[in-house]
Amino acid sequence: MIDTHSHIYLPEFDNDLDTVIDNARSVGVEKILLPNVDGETIDRMLKVEQQYPNICHAMMGLHPTSVKADYREQMSRVERQLGLRKYIGIGEVGIDLYWDKTYRTEQMEVFSQHLQWAKEMDLPVVIHCRDAFPEVFEVLESQLDDSLRGIFHSFTGGISEVETIMGYGSFLMGINGVVTFKNTTLREVLMHTTLDYLVLETDAPYLAPVPHRGKRNEPAYLAKIATQLAEVYKVSQAEVGKRTSANAKKMFDL
Repeated sequence: MIDTHSHIYLPEFDNDLDTVIDNARSVGVEKILLPNVDGETIDRMLKVEQQYPNICHAMMGLHPTSVKADYREQMSRVERQLGLRKYIGIGEVGIDLYWDKTYRTEQMEVFSQHLQWAKEMDLPVVIHCRDAFPEVFEVLESQLDDSLRGIFHSFTGGISEVETIMGYGSFLMGINGVVTFKNTTLREVLMHTTLDYLVLETDAPYLAPVPHRGKRNEPAYLAKIATQLAEVYKVSQAEVGKRTSANAKKMFDL
């Protein structure tokens, strides 16, 4: 299995990262992809990638909730990083209007710039979308062409969003612990797509699946997500792992 979205470089993992990596390997997690947040997280993320070079792979981008008054300065730093080395993707980027709508216009501008970089560098884009599907679709469709591909991370949309994303042709949906929650409609929504459009992710340390909900998440819990999807699609957990990993490998050129 591949955890396509994990923040194991955050302070929550400072005391036991070796154990967390061992736990992940023990359940069959072979790769852990690390999306950046902002200028404050770059050094931490790259350090973890250096510690576990065959397992962890870094992306570069500016998280929408970090788009504030200094966003131009933050974006210059992202651009510098993208010029220094090869990353596996542009992420985590997008639009988040859940917490604050103050910088809605700036978030759309920043997202658009990330999409341009993704196309120029032939990299997939990992999209954070919270309470913002109309805005994300608007920006994405203004840039959409054959060279743009990516993942809607932590997908929790409805049937119409599934149909829109499938219609784009080169985008997948990242499924995490939310699919195990009692109060979610995601399991029913996913009946309207197939494993061909999905990848697995944890978003660790956030969104731990049942029965760990409310506690720190970690890549090993990817197995719980795979088990839930196996129930949705009436296939084995091994089949879920195999097909979603094939999708991830193709998307990120792993």
